[in-house]
Amino acid sequence: MKSLTHPLLILILLSLIFSENIIGQTPNEQQTIREGTRQIHLDFHTSEKIPDIGKKFSKKQFQEALKAGNVNAINIFAKGHHSWSYYPTKVGMMHPNLDFDLMGQQIEACREIGVKVFLYFTVGWSANDVVMHPEWARLDENGTNPYREMKKTLKPGESFNGWEYLAPEGPYADLIIKQSEELLQNYDFDGFWYDIHSPELLNYNEWSLNDMKEHGIDPKDKAAVIKRQNEKYYEFFKRATEQVKKYKPEATVYFNGTTRTYNTENIKLFKYKFYEFNTKHDLEDLPTAWGGYDIFPWRSKYFANTGKQIVAMSGKFHKAWGEFGGFKHPDAILYEAASMVAFGANVNFGDQLHPSGEMDMATYKNIGIAYDYVEKIEEFGIDALSISETGLYLGEDIDAINGTAEMLLERQVNFNVVNTLEDWSDIKVLIITSGGVLDKDIPKIQKFVADGGKVLAMGEGIFKEEKPIIDIGAEYLGKANYDIDYTIVNDIISKDLVESPFLNYKAALRVQPNVDAEVLARIREPYFSRTIEHYSSHKNTPYQLKDASHPAVIRNGNIIFIAHDLDKQYKKEGARTQRDLFYNVLQLLRTNPMLITEMPSMGRVNLLHQPDKNRYVVHLLYASPIQRGTVRVVEDLVPIFNTPVTIDLPKEIKSAKLVPSGEILKLNKKDGKIQVTIPEFTCHTAIVFEY
Repeated sequence: MKSLTHPLLILILLSLIFSENIIGQTPNEQQTIREGTRQIHLDFHTSEKIPDIGKKFSKKQFQEALKAGNVNAINIFAKGHHSWSYYPTKVGMMHPNLDFDLMGQQIEACREIGVKVFLYFTVGWSANDVVMHPEWARLDENGTNPYREMKKTLKPGESFNGWEYLAPEGPYADLIIKQSEELLQNYDFDGFWYDIHSPELLNYNEWSLNDMKEHGIDPKDKAAVIKRQNEKYYEFFKRATEQVKKYKPEATVYFNGTTRTYNTENIKLFKYKFYEFNTKHDLEDLPTAWGGYDIFPWRSKYFANTGKQIVAMSGKFHKAWGEFGGFKHPDAILYEAASMVAFGANVNFGDQLHPSGEMDMATYKNIGIAYDYVEKIEEFGIDALSISETGLYLGEDIDAINGTAEMLLERQVNFNVVNTLEDWSDIKVLIITSGGVLDKDIPKIQKFVADGGKVLAMGEGIFKEEKPIIDIGAEYLGKANYDIDYTIVNDIISKDLVESPFLNYKAALRVQPNVDAEVLARIREPYFSRTIEHYSSHKNTPYQLKDASHPAVIRNGNIIFIAHDLDKQYKKEGARTQRDLFYNVLQLLRTNPMLITEMPSMGRVNLLHQPDKNRYVVHLLYASPIQRGTVRVVEDLVPIFNTPVTIDLPKEIKSAKLVPSGEILKLNKKDGKIQVTIPEFTCHTAIVFEY
């Protein structure tokens, strides 16, 4: 294959895929191998200082572990973060303490029992490659190596966590491509899993500076450097993908990091869509240590709507990757696995192979409990389509997204994510977070409103240059006058809320309502902001006794505007008053929801559609994660009794049954809606509504 580093080829490529930003569409149109539904990601980052690598490996024992876990697909290592390969390689470096083709033996073991095989290959972290070629290391804008500077601060024997980063460009990218080709030519496997891509880490090493010079870029022009950095990653993804497809047209290709939710100065959330090169999307969310259990639901909907299979990734570890001897309880694995299916994803749990090559049977017994359950329910969830009349628009602020998602999930509001949803015809209510709207989406939102759609908008998210993108019934006045303020709600949105003014931890944006706008909640401002010059009592200043001239919540026809960034405040402070206000306001707009249910706040619900099987499936989950130290722990899977579920769907429902029990539920019809009651469930159940 010709190199894409030729200037003419680069010019042609960029003219096709770039305008101001990267907007090219690169989905692989070829038929790709279907994902395994019950996967293992088998980490094997193994130091050269450990002897006898693979000494206790046995194909039989390897197979016994996979069978015990009820596994049907696995990611195994071709090359790990220490730069060592686990097969005889003429391009890379085989682990110096390995004397046989471990990867090849693992592939054979999998093929013999019908387990799909995907090869792991490190990109961004490769310790011994950078030892041999220090000039490949990423340097920051000052020409320094952050990793090596960090090492200087450590005392001998002091523990640390981290790896030196290498960007896939220049001769390092060539090495990756050549070794990938070697694997493609010599081994039978189902796809590539390329790990560690961080376009947000700007690179100023020799190769990158030469590239900037060739493209006429001033290294001090940060905007130009960012743009070129993203172009280079785009080129690498394209180059690697084309090579895989050349040898194995049906193979999957996944670049880990492209589905991370970037929100840095250099990489704005979803802006560049690097994930479009993936033939499937793996969503690496370890809820125990990486932000909790409410990130995956909205991410699953975003990526499933791109039309590709999704794989949910967690770990068997108590905390996170690389933890030998850390075990998550089987109940927690069961809950996470059921949640993955409930939101339409294939299931993947990470393990870590001991350097000896012997699989840990206790791990696979634990995973097997969950995977036996997944096998019973997977046909009712994986690859199904999320549907809802309530749409969530993801802006560019992670806290705003997560805060909104948590408020929705805790009140069992079924929702879909509209950013990647081509057809908005099901959406009747659109939620716009305080995180803003991308310019390219403004016309679509305006058309949605013009066609009669309803909108709930919060904070500054609806404004562009101090003007609302839709008519909220008010004019922008300015930022808040004080650090905090207080909300007083009118009766129409007062359910479960106090009558007294309640605290907002950040004051509202100030707007002036038009004469036709209806004020649903008012604001009381404090006497002054708490500063060293002016303070009263221990915390915030008390409220004045008169209402402010600017409101907290207003309604203008089908549009309701909340002047506070309730989403970010809820994420940070967790005040139930703010969640209940948000929910009460939303209920004014959700006049005809597809799904209604009631569970305690940690209950979760999702509505899926399987049109090819003439059925809808409502998944329900319940567990209460507990914060212990830095870890979220699931235990005490308690039964939930007499859960009501009401659906209002466009098909004539013929029957309803519970999965996996098969119990038939009585259909009660009222006002055109279907009502059923789930007598009891623990952890998870699903209702299959056939039409």
